[in-house]
Amino acid sequence: MRDDYQQLVDEITAVLRAPATLENRDFALIAFGAQDSEDSDDTAEPALDPVRTRSILQRRSTAAVRAWFEAFGIARAQAPLRIPPDPAAGVFMGRICLPVRHRGVVHGYVWLLDDGHLADLELGGPTGAPDPRLARAMETADRIGALLAAEARAGEELGELLRDVLTGPPAGRDAARSGLGAALRGAADGPLALVAVVPWSPGTGEDTDHPRLPHLPGIVAACVLPGSTAAGAGLAALVRLRAATALDPARATAEQLLRSPRATSGDGAADGPPPKAAAGVSAPRRGLEELPAAWQEALGAARAAHADPRLGPVAEWSAIGPYRLLASLPALRPDAAVRPLLEPAHAELARTAETFLDCAGQAGRTAQRLGIHRQTLYYRLSRVRQLTGLDLDAGEDRLLLHMTLKAARLGIPRH
Repeated sequence: MRDDYQQLVDEITAVLRAPATLENRDFALIAFGAQDSEDSDDTAEPALDPVRTRSILQRRSTAAVRAWFEAFGIARAQAPLRIPPDPAAGVFMGRICLPVRHRGVVHGYVWLLDDGHLADLELGGPTGAPDPRLARAMETADRIGALLAAEARAGEELGELLRDVLTGPPAGRDAARSGLGAALRGAADGPLALVAVVPWSPGTGEDTDHPRLPHLPGIVAACVLPGSTAAGAGLAALVRLRAATALDPARATAEQLLRSPRATSGDGAADGPPPKAAAGVSAPRRGLEELPAAWQEALGAARAAHADPRLGPVAEWSAIGPYRLLASLPALRPDAAVRPLLEPAHAELARTAETFLDCAGQAGRTAQRLGIHRQTLYYRLSRVRQLTGLDLDAGEDRLLLHMTLKAARLGIPRH
C-alpha cells in the first residue's frame, strides 16, 4: 500500500501547492510530497523546517513535538486545524493538520507547513465553508483513512493469528499456524525472527478498541500479549530477515519500536516512574513451527536487557550468556544461603560479589571496575562470606552465588 499512500499524498501536494507529509497516529512517517518549484512564482528557496526534516530523515517526531501538536486535540479533530509554531518544542513553523479519519476514528495526519503560502486558505467552521481546494484535499485524506483502516484491520487479524500461535491453547495452535501461513504466503517460509518489546502499553480509551499495531516495513505480523512479564504487557513482532545469518533487520525494527510512545508508557510502581522498555531478538527461524520457542527466546533476551544495562536496550538471544539458562527456568525462590545478601541493606555487597565473580575472581580487575581500593574489596568479600556462609575459594559455592545473583538481577518472573 505504500505506493498508494505516496500517490494520494502527491495529490494533496498538487491541489494545495504545498508539500504534504503523512504520518500515522504514532507520528511515524508514511509518505511525503515535494514542492514543485515550477508551480510556484516564488523563486526564493523554501525555508527548512527542522521538524519536517527530522520526520523525513528519521521517520519519527520527538516527544516534545508530539505533545505540542496533541495539545490542540488533533486525535479527536473532525476538521482541519491551524497550529501555531512553538520554538521551545522545535516547531519553528506553524502547521495545518488534516486529520485522516475513517468511520469516526483518526488513523493519521496530513501535515502542511503554514509558511505563508497557505495564509489565504480558509479552513471553514461555524462562519463559512472551507476553501474548495481544502475540501478536495480532505476527500483525499478520507481515502487515505480508508486505506489505513483496512491495513489496521488486516494487521489485527494477523496479530490474532500470531497470538494464538505463540500463547494459544495447544489444540488451536495448528489451525492458527495454518491460517497465519496462508496469510503470509511465501514470507512464512522464512527466514524470520521474533522481537519482544516489554513493557508495551495496550492503550486506553479509543486506543483499546483500535490498538494500532505497528506497521513498520519489516514486520509481517504483530500482537500485544498481556502479562508477558511482571513489567506489563509485551509486544511480539514477527520480522522478515534477508538471510538466516543476519539479524540486522530485526535489531533495526526493535530499535524503531523502542522509540514508540507505547514502549515508554508501561505501568510503573505507585511510587516511581514506569519501567523503561527493552527489546529482545530471537534466533532466526525457518517456517512457523518453532515460533513459540522463538517467542520465549525473544522475551528472555528482553528480560536480560532489563536486567543488565550492558546488554540493552536491544539484546539478542545468542548474546545474553548465562541469562539464556536462567530465562528458560521457572521462577524460583533465591537459594537460602544467598538470600540474606539480597536484602536491600546489602545491595553494595551483592554488587561487589557479582562483579568479583564476573571478573573470574581477579581482585585487581574487580577493584578497578568498582573504583575501590583492594583492601576495601577484601573487606566486602569477607562480609559476603559471613552473610552467606559460602567459601569464595570453592568452585561450587562460587557457581551457586554467581547464578543466584544473576537470577535475582533478572528479577522478572517467567510467564
